[in-house]
Amino acid sequence: MEAPPVTVMPVTGGTINMMEYLLQGSVLDQAMESLLHRLRGLCDNMEPENFTDHELVYVLKGQQGNPFILRARRSLSHPTSPWHLRYVGQPEVGDKSRHTLVRNCVDVAASHSLPDFLNEMGFRMDHEFVAGGYIFRKGAMKVLVSRVSRILVPGNTENTERVSSSYLVELSVLAPAGQDTVSEDMRSFAEQLKPLVHLEKIDPSKQRH
Repeated sequence: MEAPPVTVMPVTGGTINMMEYLLQGSVLDQAMESLLHRLRGLCDNMEPENFTDHELVYVLKGQQGNPFILRARRSLSHPTSPWHLRYVGQPEVGDKSRHTLVRNCVDVAASHSLPDFLNEMGFRMDHEFVAGGYIFRKGAMKVLVSRVSRILVPGNTENTERVSSSYLVELSVLAPAGQDTVSEDMRSFAEQLKPLVHLEKIDPSKQRH
């Protein structure tokens, strides 16, 4: 049976092929309130946006090279919102003195038939999880503070278990290639969050799922 048609549209103004500048860290539960207080003082929005998302990671294994990975995410807080399909490339080797991780990023909104479409295309769902927390913004910078939970029964987002007793903290900017001043701005912002959280340039390809 053929998968239902899937509609895909760019998230931001038609420009979907961007570079993601990224710093990551973690904070223990007991330090969370202090971090949120610091972010309220530093960011444009004193009250953060809340989110709860369900993310599915799909893999397409080719005959050669590394598998092709796509991430499909939907909002559990707003079930009628579009799904998001996201591809992130390998981190750029580039300048070792650069303060942030830099990688190609393509992000599009899609209809709710996205999982069926990916399965029909030959992708296999590798793993899924639920992430929930807070979004802060400072100019072009976005700060995600999220708690990640594994799904114990496939597809059942109500049956979850926390991965760790800490929150993941991510500072990111989406910008065209060559905007290296972005990484300096991010480094300066990250310095203001110490010692509550230490944000670092971490290569996700060297982390286990």
